[in-house]
Amino acid sequence: MPHVFVTGGLGFIGSHTTLVLLEHGHSVVILDNLSNAFERVFTHMKKLAGDKADKMKFVQGDLRDKALLDKLFSEEKFDAVIHFAGFKAVGESVEKPLEYYDNNFCGSVALLEAMRTHKCMNLVFSSSCTVYGMVEKTPITEDFPLAAVSPYGRTKLFQEDMYRDVAASDPSWRILLLRYFNPVGAHPSGDLGEHPVGIPNNLMPYVQQVALGQREFLRVFGGDYPTPDGSAIRDYIHVMDLAEGHVAAVKLIVEDEKLGCKPVNLGTGRGTSVLEMIKAFEENTGAKVPYKVVDRRAGDTIAVWAATELAESLLGWKSKLSLADMCRDQWAWASKYPQGYETPVKEDQQ
Repeated sequence: MPHVFVTGGLGFIGSHTTLVLLEHGHSVVILDNLSNAFERVFTHMKKLAGDKADKMKFVQGDLRDKALLDKLFSEEKFDAVIHFAGFKAVGESVEKPLEYYDNNFCGSVALLEAMRTHKCMNLVFSSSCTVYGMVEKTPITEDFPLAAVSPYGRTKLFQEDMYRDVAASDPSWRILLLRYFNPVGAHPSGDLGEHPVGIPNNLMPYVQQVALGQREFLRVFGGDYPTPDGSAIRDYIHVMDLAEGHVAAVKLIVEDEKLGCKPVNLGTGRGTSVLEMIKAFEENTGAKVPYKVVDRRAGDTIAVWAATELAESLLGWKSKLSLADMCRDQWAWASKYPQGYETPVKEDQQ
């Protein structure tokens, strides 16, 4: 089975994907600089991997360290790379655009150089539906116009452009640009989940903190949208479904010699409003989520969900887990680790 190099592999999506890769028989080397992750994540991953834990290795380091990349690619022959590493907060990217371009874009240039030097030309890139900008209609297909509206979004879009240019220059490259919608949930064991550093930027971690009593209430941005309940609609996808999508992507890039560079949406193909998510969370966990409807947030779109036909036909993949699964697994993680990976170890063992 392919030997996979995973950048940012201790992050939320990277850690879950690595475990699923192991389940499918792959071996993995993880590179993470811990800027938005915790070394303890690897301890949890080893526990969950069981007898497959020896097929996984973690290296702490930065993607922009070209000497380190050369060393890693010299020591081991990788069949494919999954590239998750990158800063990802829209608001922060507006405040610190240079840091985002340096980390996200320059890191990817260094990675591509190392891959080309060592003739590992198979890449799965963690992109985002943010590259579509402010969409006017749904569902969103991969041929929609691209127009990112934040420095973060532009780092994703510029990377996509770079990958398209690289693939056009040399047919040896096989690249899949996976455009995620809204990943939520956690590993069903409750031992692996999302731990945002600072104030959460996404809905589900904020819902979790309110349900735990760590925040007083959830602000619902906008109650007057032209949607059935007035709140904005998004396409939420379980992180375990997303992980399976990456395994399918690795299989395709390793096998299809004429793939080139292709974008693929990874979503469920259905929209869920913010108020529907709150209701589902309360119904499936027994927890209460107090909320207040406030003014719309600048830059938010009304409704966004993915067209999934290409993922089904190209990857042979589609999401399987429900909104109830997302909520239950999120709550299993929250209940076991109310402070995430900073929860004292004694609580872990209860």
